[in-house]
Parts: sequence; C-alpha cells; structure tokens
Amino acid sequence: MTIHQKFEYIGISENKGVVTITMNRPEVRNAINDQMRAELISAFDAAGADLAVRAVILTGAGKGFCSGGDVGGMRARLDAPAGEVAFNGWKRQGRTHRGVAAIHGLGKPVIAAMNGAAFGLGLDMALSCDFIIAARGAKMAMSFIKRGLVSDGGGMYFLPRRVGLAKAKELILTGRTVEAEEALAMGMVDRIAEPDSLIAEAQTWAEELSQGSPAAIALTKAILDKTFESTDEQVFALGREAQAICYTTAEHRQSVEDFLNKTSK
Repeated sequence: MTIHQKFEYIGISENKGVVTITMNRPEVRNAINDQMRAELISAFDAAGADLAVRAVILTGAGKGFCSGGDVGGMRARLDAPAGEVAFNGWKRQGRTHRGVAAIHGLGKPVIAAMNGAAFGLGLDMALSCDFIIAARGAKMAMSFIKRGLVSDGGGMYFLPRRVGLAKAKELILTGRTVEAEEALAMGMVDRIAEPDSLIAEAQTWAEELSQGSPAAIALTKAILDKTFESTDEQVFALGREAQAICYTTAEHRQSVEDFLNKTSK
C-alpha cells in the first residue's frame, strides 16, 4: 500500500488488499470540514492509483458515520459579504462534488460501513459508494430540507436509483429519520450487521467483491454506473470497447490457459 500521507481527520488501515478509510472527527460525529474533504479526496485518489489496493471501505470513528457538513462552515459562509455568498458557495459545491466523485468514480469496489448516524452530506457520501452495510441501530436522514437546503452531495442522483423516484422524493422532502431495518427493506442499504462485527463483515464482503480482474471490475463499474442514462445501444457499445480491453489483460490470458490446461488433462 502506498498511501503514506499524514492525515489529521481521517485514518487509513489495510488488510489483504482492502483499505479502510475512517472519518475521524468523532467529537462532532465526523462532520465534514474543508480539510477532511481534501484528505478524503487524497486518500481515494491514492487508493485508486495503488495497484495493491483491491477495494475500499469507508466508515466513521466513534458512534456516528457522518453527521453531514460542518455547521461551523455554514456559519462562516453566511457571514461572508452578501455579494460573495453565491460565488463562494459555487466554489464550495465544486469541492463537495469532487469529493463525491472520488468515491463514486473509484474503479474498485467501495463499501460504506455505516457504523452509526448518517445525515445530510454523510448519507449522500454513503449512497455514492457501491454498497452499504449498516450497523443494526444506525439511523439516516436526508436532512437538508431542515436547513433550508437541497441535497448537494449526489443524493438526488443516487437515492432514486436505490429506492425509486417517489420514495426518494418522500425521504428528501420530509427529511425524516430512517432506521437500518426500514432502510434495508426499501433497498436504501444492502445489508445489516451487528455493530461489533460491522467492519469484519465489510472486510469479508470487500474481499469477495474484489477477487476478479481489476480491469474487468473497473470497466464493469464504469458501464453499470451509466446504464440508467444510456440507451441499450450505448451500453452495448461500451461493453464492446471494454471487452476489447479485457481481451488484452494478463488476467484473461491466464484464466484461459488455466482452463485449457485443466481440461486437457
């Protein structure tokens, strides 16, 4: 693993090719400030570039997964001169979207291990992962409406794809709190684990998801993430291009040789 940066607000650990990135501001339920966002981007970029990393788990330190954006940052934004608020907000949104894109666009399986409450931007970040495993008792809410805001971290894109458009509208417009069991029933999360076994189960799942060819996994993710916006012809075309790349990989060549050697005996 080549993630050697020193981080203040996130922790990094590695086990069998699976990197666990832990948001580490437990005193504020891992609320995201500018520095944590920058550190998350750096960590995900490094995980994407490291060939030894096969999958990533995103989790939170302490009792919460992530309570959302840092309220102190919201106050500073509002205290800016009136003529600068909109442009400052536009720039901040660009950084937020860069962070979500670093998670969603990683060419490796990403699992959110939701160890506790995930509200607002924290829930958006979990939804941007490929899979979510939630600790029993975890709570989540699209709480933006209660701050007079819209979901700005991709939730309006990711949530309808998980629960359907009408249910997504209901959850976003009410901002109501959902418990892990209800979230599982509606497809908002994929699995539930006991709190003490959450990371271990996420680790096992990550290992299972990342056994295949890295090229095939990355290309498959990239295509699947476009399927709802693409026509069948576009998906087929992307599949042809991806398959042509896979034909050239060492993993494909080795798997064919192994199969033929076994059947020739």
